Amino acid sequence: MEEKTGKNILIVGDSVNEYSLAHKLSLLDEVQQVFVAPGNDAMKDFCTVVDIREDSVEELLEFVLENDIELTIASSEKAIKADIASFFQHNNQKIFAPTYASAYVCTSKAAGRKFMYKNRMPCPRFAIFDKPNLAIEHAKNSKMPIVVKTDEHQGDRGTMVCSSFSIAQSFIEELFDSGEKKVIIEDFVLGHEFSFYVITDGYHSIPLGTAATYKYAMDGNGGLITSGMGAFVPDYKISRQVEQKILQQIIYPTLNSLERNQTPYVGIFGVDCVITSQDQLFALEFNSFLQAPECQGILELENENLYDLINACVVGSLADDYQEIDMEDGYAVSCVLSSGKKEGSIIEGLDDLDETTKIAHFNTKKNVYLEYETKGGRTLTVTKKAKTLSRAIDNLYDEVSLISFDGMKYRKDIGKSVTI
Repeated sequence: MEEKTGKNILIVGDSVNEYSLAHKLSLLDEVQQVFVAPGNDAMKDFCTVVDIREDSVEELLEFVLENDIELTIASSEKAIKADIASFFQHNNQKIFAPTYASAYVCTSKAAGRKFMYKNRMPCPRFAIFDKPNLAIEHAKNSKMPIVVKTDEHQGDRGTMVCSSFSIAQSFIEELFDSGEKKVIIEDFVLGHEFSFYVITDGYHSIPLGTAATYKYAMDGNGGLITSGMGAFVPDYKISRQVEQKILQQIIYPTLNSLERNQTPYVGIFGVDCVITSQDQLFALEFNSFLQAPECQGILELENENLYDLINACVVGSLADDYQEIDMEDGYAVSCVLSSGKKEGSIIEGLDDLDETTKIAHFNTKKNVYLEYETKGGRTLTVTKKAKTLSRAIDNLYDEVSLISFDGMKYRKDIGKSVTI
């Protein structure tokens, strides 16, 4: 096989988003080698994993300089909070990531919610507390259900819908006892939840589309709220009119404000929303990159050369080079397979999957026999695409049925039930 010649790329992160990014970029002719720091075992099949922590920005810069890296992509929130973007920019290195200052409305839910309120964006009523007794008193006087959130993203323990005061009180006490400095209490809005994303060079932005999100652990939106158990792209429930409302009322005002503050946002910017049965739109929180698992679905449908698109954002030529993003006509559906607290179980069936099925690894390891094993928590994302949503769903669950490991759990209603 002829050796590839092209650009070297570094991706910073270690989870399913970075897996999906690295895999897609590794297939491009323009890309010679993809490095991922710190990466995970599964990525070693198609790229080079580098043992550097995602928030060790000085080590990462040293690696970039020593290995002729043309472009760095920091999708990890840890790296963004370590302000890798500013550090690389000051050292004249190309990086696709927002600075800490521009991403603060994403990494701090309290900052994001204050920003929404100040700029009169549609969002649920909320209050922010740094003392447990004041938070508990507010919850006591609130109409249930309410939503209690941590200020920073905490995975599967950062958000709870509380149906009673006793549940709210217990969760608030648990959060502060575990070291949380701040909690947000907001009204619960019943409706259809989805995410909307744009890609931006800080001055011009282009929509990447919508994703219907499934955050609850159990079918029918039962159980705990997680970081995501499934998604389908695009979200047929969200009309062009609603997308324009999100752009005009939420996305553009946010990006314009950040630009005026001399902190232009470069990267992928998202917002989680809910729309009620009366077509009322509410913004819930901002995101500093594509979330899992909708990242893989959006990348599956995105038909542009991903390197060229990202590079246009970094060099500030997005408006000149692109009018819109070419997205494939069809649907992509993703399902997260979790192993709960089970670790060390061999993942069976991966070799039996159709070659068009996309697998991304959250948190697995290879044993001495080169078999993948679980490490607990969210384990894999399985994604299928098709011309119709129903066909994509059927194909997805046919493939999921071939996979097995101890403690395997997943939602069986991704794409089949949409609350609105």
